[in-house]
Amino acid sequence: MTTQQQNYIEQIDQLVAQHHAKDVTGHDYYHIKRVHNLATHLQSLEGGDLFLIQAASLLHDYADFKLTDDIEHAHQDLRQALTDFGIDRTTINQLFHIIAQTSFKGANVDTTPDSIEAQIVQDADRIDALGAIGIARTFAYGGAKNSPIHHPDQAPVQHDTFEQYKSSRSSSINHFYEKLLLLKDRINTPAAKHIAQQRHDFMLAYLEQFHQEWEGTTVAT
Repeated sequence: MTTQQQNYIEQIDQLVAQHHAKDVTGHDYYHIKRVHNLATHLQSLEGGDLFLIQAASLLHDYADFKLTDDIEHAHQDLRQALTDFGIDRTTINQLFHIIAQTSFKGANVDTTPDSIEAQIVQDADRIDALGAIGIARTFAYGGAKNSPIHHPDQAPVQHDTFEQYKSSRSSSINHFYEKLLLLKDRINTPAAKHIAQQRHDFMLAYLEQFHQEWEGTTVAT
């Protein structure tokens, strides 16, 4: 990475730190930095353009549908900020293309990335949705969006379109079955698959315990 590119990364880091400073949904600056750090690690093992990977990982939630009601304005704001930093239009377009492929968009929606850079950013973001951190983020997001913890009479839905996924209102527990437990088999890079499997297994153990306690079958003796 060039000195100029490193300067861009520092500017982008400051931008997202401010942008996500008040988030309470699990998409805060600490999530951004975990994804950035993991993406950097995956790049060291899998290759790809380091600048594009680091920049896209820092920016991947800047204009996410879960965090804003005006995605178009957020995109315009981000594009202008990157332009003001001095990043050229071609590179900005590359970053937007990677970011567009990062988010999960429904169980039956194909989100296979078309480059190693997009694969790595997607993998890093998805891994942070798994394991102990993923569990904590699920309930943080559910609480912020007034979702119930669990509704036993509401079955999980395997959404066929992004519009269905965006508009669905479900419980936090259903989110595991509608998204999180599906991620392990949708990881792209070999280096990320091992991490994902470990975190997936942790979530399965948690859900087993949760359902036992919900049903009152786990009782201290």
